[in-house]
Parts: sequence; structure tokens; C-alpha cells
Amino acid sequence: MRLNERIRAPQVRLIDQNNQQVGIVDIDEALSRARQAEVDLVEVAPNSDPPVCRLMDFGKWKYDQKKKEHKAKLKQHAIIQKEVRLRPKTDEHDRLVKVKKARQFLEKGAKVQFTMMFRGREMVHLDLAQKKMNKIIEELQDVGRVELLPKRLGRRLTMVLTPSHHHQLTKPPP
Repeated sequence: MRLNERIRAPQVRLIDQNNQQVGIVDIDEALSRARQAEVDLVEVAPNSDPPVCRLMDFGKWKYDQKKKEHKAKLKQHAIIQKEVRLRPKTDEHDRLVKVKKARQFLEKGAKVQFTMMFRGREMVHLDLAQKKMNKIIEELQDVGRVELLPKRLGRRLTMVLTPSHHHQLTKPPP
């Protein structure tokens, strides 16, 4: 955006502070009107013929734009996804601790991905792993719902739970 003396066109289409079109005027006249009104002459459409210029307080406009961007940023809602890793041989107590942590994530509004990793001959017991995943779904059904059912990807079994509607918060977890 060009301001005041940086505008090089000999003539410009001028718009005043009240958004009224003044018409096509010489650059000198446009600059003198800007000085008279104690505002800036800002080129808003440099590619048109002649370029369109507006009389405005550029500092105030810039400040307002920054405020709008800040408000838009505050309204954004980032979706956070946490991961909980398990193994088929994970002990019952350890599994409960992981489920408790997942419950906290879901209550704070984050998605939770459960990943069960297999090593060596553990792949033989896929049915047991599937039962463990179903048990986790059952235990967390009050705070979350299944977004992606347990699915095998190579040596992993993965599922995603998302917060149920009454548990989604506006602030993402840390």
C-alpha cells in the first residue's frame, strides 16, 4: 500500500473519508485535500486506471486491522489430539492409569488416539487386543465417542475417540 507522496500516478480516483466518490483528480489536489483534512492519502487499488485512492487515518486503520486479527485469533479453536500407547501385555492397573489419563484429555476437549503396538509373536493375539480396545471404549463412553473404530495398520491397532458434545470445551488442554 502506498501513502501520500509515494503515490506516483499523475491522476487518481479519489474517495473521501465518508466513502463518497469525489471523482478523478490530480495527485496534487488529492494530497492537498488530505493535508487539509489532516488524514493520509492511501492507494487502495493501484492496478486500476487511474489508481483508486482514499482519504483515511492510516494509523487508526492499521490499529483496527490488528484488533480484528487478534479477535479472530481468539475465536479460533485448535483441535488437539493426544496419543495413548498400549501393548497387548499391558497390565490391568497400567491400562486403567492410561484410561484415566485419556478421560482427562477427553474432558478437556482433546481427541485421544489409542495405539496398541505389537512385537514379535504378539500379532497372534489380535482378538485379545480387540477386546481390550472394546473395553476402553466401554469405559470412556460417558465422556467420549468413537470417531475411528479400532483398525489394524501393520503392527499397530489404532482407534480415535473424540469428546462427546457436552464435554467439548473452548480452551484446548496444555
